[in-house]
Amino acid sequence: MSKRRSFGMTLRQKRNYVGYVFVLPFIVGFLLFFLLPFIQSIVFSISELVIGRDGYELNYVGLRNYYQALFVSPQFREVFFGQVRQMMLNVPAILMFSFFAAILLNGEFKGRWLARVIFFLPVIMSAGIVLQLEKYDFMYDVGRAGGFSGTGIAGTNLKLFLNELKLPVVFIELLVTAVENVSDIIRKSGMPILVFLAGLQSIPSYLYEACDIEGATAWERFWIITFPLMTPSMVANIIYSIVDSFTAGDNELVRFIHTTAFGGMGYGVSVAMSWLYFMVIAVILALVVAVTSKRTYYLS
Repeated sequence: MSKRRSFGMTLRQKRNYVGYVFVLPFIVGFLLFFLLPFIQSIVFSISELVIGRDGYELNYVGLRNYYQALFVSPQFREVFFGQVRQMMLNVPAILMFSFFAAILLNGEFKGRWLARVIFFLPVIMSAGIVLQLEKYDFMYDVGRAGGFSGTGIAGTNLKLFLNELKLPVVFIELLVTAVENVSDIIRKSGMPILVFLAGLQSIPSYLYEACDIEGATAWERFWIITFPLMTPSMVANIIYSIVDSFTAGDNELVRFIHTTAFGGMGYGVSVAMSWLYFMVIAVILALVVAVTSKRTYYLS
């Protein structure tokens, strides 16, 4: 099929061009709306911004803003490493819950569409305007505080129980974090569930039929067919969950950078913090892609 030519192009080349067409809106949007602020942020990060009557002035200071962010600010590193640790604990819990929920929702049962809508509702509820309304809702804060106190007690009891069993510390931290942040995990699982559902429904039925003919059990079907062919969806969800965790509206580091800009060490230092944050996120995503790309299976 790939050797058939149309207008001097192979079928494979035509399919590649279709991919570029889908990426084109992002490229155009980046060049029109993000390229100039992107460059300006680099300039601000190496400058001191002074606001006057006629606007603002930029005084070049080199890497001083980065030095202040890393070594002078007493809270930046603490909040930053705390956010990275929280991400490393939350993302596995989100992926496991999303994958399990997607497998259940992919089954045949009455009310399946209603169940899918219910599981996707957290995506709507996590919209920015809804979060802002919840932030200023006193009764919501009271209820949330009560819920957190309940899950906190449950997490403490669970941690004591697991310590008695002499389980690995990493496993204990993962379970305790999942219990203490169960509401956030459910709220952030809507989109990963949707991606996993799309991946499950894209697996050809003839592969399962061939397994049934060979006498494979449901457990063997999962590890031979389902799990390997779901690895592309898993990679997409890992990247999405990491970015969502680092850029969420309730992210403590994002709020700290905002506070630094308008009530702390200045705009230039806050932009330098943003760039440090961006570079670390880019490194983490590059490592994730490098590790998972060798273990990703595509159905060709």
